[in-house]
Amino acid sequence: MRFTKMEGLGNDYIYLNCLEGAPERLPELARRLSDRHFGVGADGLICIRPGRGGDFSMEMYNADGSRGAMCGNGIRCVGKYVYDKGFTCKTCLTIDTDAGPRTLELHILGGAVDAVTVDMGPVRVFPAVTLEAEGETFTVVPADAGNPHGVIFCPDPEGVDLERLGPVLECHPALGERRNIEFVSCPDGEHLTIRVWERGSGITLACGTGACASFGAALVENRCGTAVEASLPGGCLTLEKRGEKVLMTGPARTVFEGEIQF
Repeated sequence: MRFTKMEGLGNDYIYLNCLEGAPERLPELARRLSDRHFGVGADGLICIRPGRGGDFSMEMYNADGSRGAMCGNGIRCVGKYVYDKGFTCKTCLTIDTDAGPRTLELHILGGAVDAVTVDMGPVRVFPAVTLEAEGETFTVVPADAGNPHGVIFCPDPEGVDLERLGPVLECHPALGERRNIEFVSCPDGEHLTIRVWERGSGITLACGTGACASFGAALVENRCGTAVEASLPGGCLTLEKRGEKVLMTGPARTVFEGEIQF
C-alpha cells in the first residue's frame, strides 16, 4: 500500500489515495500507521476520496482511530496532494468534509502548491464556561470551527502544563463533549499565540481549526482585529474574517512517499 506523508506547520498526516477504493478497517489502520515507534508516525490518517458534490472528499482519522469531521492543516495538504499528483489542474477546489464543503485557493510556486487559502466557513462561539480541573479554575470559551474546541485565554501558553491539563479538559463534563483545547494569548490586536491539545491525538505542533476557533473567540471578546497572524509551535497561519467566514492561509508540504507491506 502506497502512502504519502505530508504536514502543515508540523501537523502531520498519512495520506492515502482512495479515489478507486479504500483499505478495510481504517480506524485500526490509522492507529497502527500513526504510531511514532512502530508505524510511520503521524497525528492521524487522511483518505482522499471522490467528491460528494465537490471536486474531492476528505475522510480524516485521529491517531487513536477516532473520526475527525474537519482538519484545517490536513485539508491544505489535500489540495497540494491532488494538484501536485496531477489529479486536477484547478487552483480553486471544493473539498467535501464531514463538517461540510470547504473551498480552497491553491498558491502555486515552481509548478507545485506552496500554500493554500481555505474558506473555513463561520466559526460559532458560545458563552464562556467556568470549570475546575486539576485543582485550578479555568474560563473556557466553547467554539466550533468544524470541530468542537475549548479556548482558554492566558498570559503565557508556553507556561501551561498541557500534557497534564489537556486530557482532563478535553473530556470535562462541563463542556458537554470531547473538545480540542487551545491555550491562547493575545499580545496585541494583530497576533495570537496558541498551543493546542487535540482530542484523539494529544499535543500537536499546530491545529488549523483550533487557530480559527481561537480567532473567533478572540473576536467575540474584542481581543483582536479582523486579520491576525496566529503563531503556533509549528509555524504561523494568516487568519482573516471576511463577512461571516474565516479565511485561513498557510503552507502545505510533502515529507516523503512510502510503501507499507502487510
